[in-house]
Amino acid sequence: MFRVSQLMAILNGAAAPAASRGPVRPVVIWNLIRRCNLTCRHCYSTSADRDFAGELDTAEAEAVMDDLHAYGVRALILSGGEPLMRADILALSRRAKEMGFMTALSTNGTLIDAPLAERLAAVGYDYVGISLDGLGATHDAFRRRAGAFEAALRGIRLCRDAGLKVGIRFTLTEENAADLPGLLDLMEREGVHKLYLSHLNYAGRGNRNRRRDALHRTTRAAMALLFERAWEAAREGAPREYVTGNNDADGAFLWLWARERLGPAAAARLEGALAAWGGNQTGVAIANIDNLGNVHPDSFWWHHTLGNVRERPFSAIWEDPRDPLMEGLRRRPRPVRGRCARCRFLAWCNGNTRLRAFQLTGDPWAEDPGCYLTEAEIAGAGEADAARAAG
Repeated sequence: MFRVSQLMAILNGAAAPAASRGPVRPVVIWNLIRRCNLTCRHCYSTSADRDFAGELDTAEAEAVMDDLHAYGVRALILSGGEPLMRADILALSRRAKEMGFMTALSTNGTLIDAPLAERLAAVGYDYVGISLDGLGATHDAFRRRAGAFEAALRGIRLCRDAGLKVGIRFTLTEENAADLPGLLDLMEREGVHKLYLSHLNYAGRGNRNRRRDALHRTTRAAMALLFERAWEAAREGAPREYVTGNNDADGAFLWLWARERLGPAAAARLEGALAAWGGNQTGVAIANIDNLGNVHPDSFWWHHTLGNVRERPFSAIWEDPRDPLMEGLRRRPRPVRGRCARCRFLAWCNGNTRLRAFQLTGDPWAEDPGCYLTEAEIAGAGEADAARAAG
């Protein structure tokens, strides 16, 4: 995850956050259920409104939580499918909170009514993310359900009014990019705390719909708009948070934006924070457990299983050094090829997600087709720029 607002605060004079110490433990994105009341076009888990056999039961999920906590994991994102369709979701969430996990809920929001919003607030989720893939008909088309937008917006409002930190999750594609300005306006108008812009990753139905991925020119325009809104919020001291995910070129593009918009000295203030961020964290600080207990490098690598928590604890699976993909993901620099290998921003980006390259070429170390930086940008205008970008 790329924390745009945190970087904007640095540009506005704030000190960079202190570097974390100790061993890295991943944020675990946990798909507790695959069933969903929607069949979204870009769903990475290819969920549907039916039961899926073999899912972890309550006791098994609790045992996994115990192992995660003992291993040092402190952040859980509970997802699906639609996690609110799992009968024990609130009980598991309460247990997670009692154990001290930062506990987030990722939902499509359509099932949230007033009583449920109060129960969610009583759990004390640290964050509730609700997906909006555009405004009105655009969202309904992506979610393949008439009325899905209004239902999700109602869920956002109810969570907000119940005192929960709630955010909008938006997956950028060529077909919905025109709705981004209106969505940002909606965020401000509705008093929503956070907007997470996800670039399309080629997994599940998202892989089948990759022809709809935002073209590079569209992506650049969308990111420039997001940066302007985040910069405006930082200067005003507004309590709005902007983050992005699934395209780690965003860090380099922010540095380029800041250099053009605010000048080289301002951009230079970002360099230490970008180096500390270090780009893509798949297989390092991000992990995934699916509904059957399979462990993956992240949520989009469901075709690559590292082990199953019914057979070995997550901690043992995650520490196993024998998987070649994980060995490459954890190497610095990663063994990337093509334009990624010669990019001056590799130390910041860390080679991006790797999944898009694998889906298009069969090679996880090929250049990322989703990188929207130009050849001139990755080469740099001079040795001074290149030296600074290398950290």
